[in-house]
Amino acid sequence: MLRTEMNPLALGAGLLAGLFAVPATVAARQLPVETSIPVTLETTVSSATSRPEDRVDARVRADVLSGGKVVIPAGSEMRGHVVSVRRSGKVKGRAYLSLSFNELVANGKTYRIATRRIGVQAPPSHGRDAKIIGGGAGAGAVVGAIVDGKEGAAKGALIGAGAGTGAVLVTRGKEVTLASGSRWRVRLVRPLEID
Repeated sequence: MLRTEMNPLALGAGLLAGLFAVPATVAARQLPVETSIPVTLETTVSSATSRPEDRVDARVRADVLSGGKVVIPAGSEMRGHVVSVRRSGKVKGRAYLSLSFNELVANGKTYRIATRRIGVQAPPSHGRDAKIIGGGAGAGAVVGAIVDGKEGAAKGALIGAGAGTGAVLVTRGKEVTLASGSRWRVRLVRPLEID
């Protein structure tokens, strides 16, 4: 018969360690500041129709990794809102729209996040305005020349330019639209911890 001796001190230390053992927990995964999150908008927003605080939804389009492990899985939901909107002016003032995200829903849990704003400004319309005015002047000159020769051409050009200027004054410039389905990258401004 095989007999082994047990050291009472070792046995007591093992039991004591078992009593105070901390249950294993899932380690939290963290993303640092400036982490880029690829998203696809699910909401269309426009400088012509959106207002500050309008809700904006997006989906994460690819897994976001840290240390080789998925922290934010593709398909996670991002929620945010329109921050500021400015419609295009009739004479001056370009349209502008910005939005930001403040919630992430990943693996059934909702997390508060802080991201940089996505801001877009409409292109200038100076060239378009000049073409409208110039086109009006050209058309007026042609009509004036047909009706009254050289003097008519000069008068027609002035009248046409005036009409073109009037058209510019009553027409707004281009608006900004971020369409549903458009792809963007959102950057964190605070670290994000996911459990």
